[in-house]
Amino acid sequence: MAMSANWMQTARIMRRMGFGATGPQIDAAAAASPTQIVTSALAATQADDDRRTPMPVFHPPTPVRRGADLDDRKKHQKALAAQQRALSRWWLQRLVLANDPVFERLTLVWHNHFATSAAKVTSASAMAAQNATLRTHCLGDFRDFALAMLVDPAMLIWLDGRQNTAAAPNENLAREFMELFALGHDGGYTEADVRAGARALTGWTLTGGGAARFVAKRHDTQSKTVLGRTGDLDLTGFCDAVLGHPSSASYVAGRLWRALASDRPASAKTLARLVDAYGSGRDLRALTTAIWTDPEFLTARATVVSGPIEWYVGALRAMRIVPAATGRSGTPHNLDTGDGYLRALGQRPFYPPDVGGWPSGQGWLSTAAATTRFAIATKVAAAGDVSTVASAARGSRVDAVGYLLGIGHWSDSSLGALEPLAGNPRMLVAAALVTPEYLTS
Repeated sequence: MAMSANWMQTARIMRRMGFGATGPQIDAAAAASPTQIVTSALAATQADDDRRTPMPVFHPPTPVRRGADLDDRKKHQKALAAQQRALSRWWLQRLVLANDPVFERLTLVWHNHFATSAAKVTSASAMAAQNATLRTHCLGDFRDFALAMLVDPAMLIWLDGRQNTAAAPNENLAREFMELFALGHDGGYTEADVRAGARALTGWTLTGGGAARFVAKRHDTQSKTVLGRTGDLDLTGFCDAVLGHPSSASYVAGRLWRALASDRPASAKTLARLVDAYGSGRDLRALTTAIWTDPEFLTARATVVSGPIEWYVGALRAMRIVPAATGRSGTPHNLDTGDGYLRALGQRPFYPPDVGGWPSGQGWLSTAAATTRFAIATKVAAAGDVSTVASAARGSRVDAVGYLLGIGHWSDSSLGALEPLAGNPRMLVAAALVTPEYLTS
């Protein structure tokens, strides 16, 4: 099997834009140019996905009264955990069912950029609201995005912004915003900028219902200097000072490139093209389009290792497995089982390990991870639709499984591992799901 260069390029674009791509899907798109493919995907609406998988509404459990006994506290924690599980199940189902997976892909990317974990943010309603914010702003103006995230309730809990007052400034949110979200480790800010930034962000807290609100008496109204800008800076002034710094555009563009296109930094020429697309309007739609249509991306080999969520969701979509809360326990048809698989693989939605997000690239290829992944692949293949492989002639089944999974070429080593399994279609599919060709894009 050796598909055309155009087919292979189309397959890579579609796999990077979503969660895998099948042969028929690639065939249908291959006549279009890369720009047409990307522009069409980003122009889609999310209305159908919103209708089919509406986000659940979570009402926070009744707070534990002061002096409550241990049983009441345990019941409260159990109720919080049940809501968190329901939220994780919902997003996994939406990832699998999405008609336009590019929006879920981008939401996941930005979830990792503005990494916030339910391990500390125990409010499912706050985490759900943040997920909606990520989806809403993923193709908009990064300034609007950043301002929304600076007052996002889950972020205020995660990085202690609600404890940030004029009397006791907390530097966590200001520091991470500059270091990880907008400028980078060597982005040109100093400790003095962090301290002044923290003072600019004072005053924001949460209502009893969990909404963000500004309390003027908690805000530091004295003059501050952040990255050369001086005045009574508030949240907006801080954000504009940071995003206006010369290193911000290249950092945002470079980090999105690493998330969407390559496990290596963009070349200087490519980065300049991306920054130009991002522009003074900080246009994430234009930047995202530029990344997936850039010659450096289009001509590169598929070397980006898929994270567990991308890998597992892609496998379910290819196998036409639709997980549900009522699915049989222990099979990929069950949402709790799928959530458990992702926990075992180390990338459970809503639970990044820290503010830096999940690891990337080769970090997902440990021996232990490979063993777990193959065990899961075996379960997926056993439960999924492998009819197109089983119905192919035995000598054509390796090609058939490649077409099913959107793989246009097998290496000699992969062929050597797959060909002996041609007599067992389900085992053949399981093995194909853990080949380098499927694990990278």
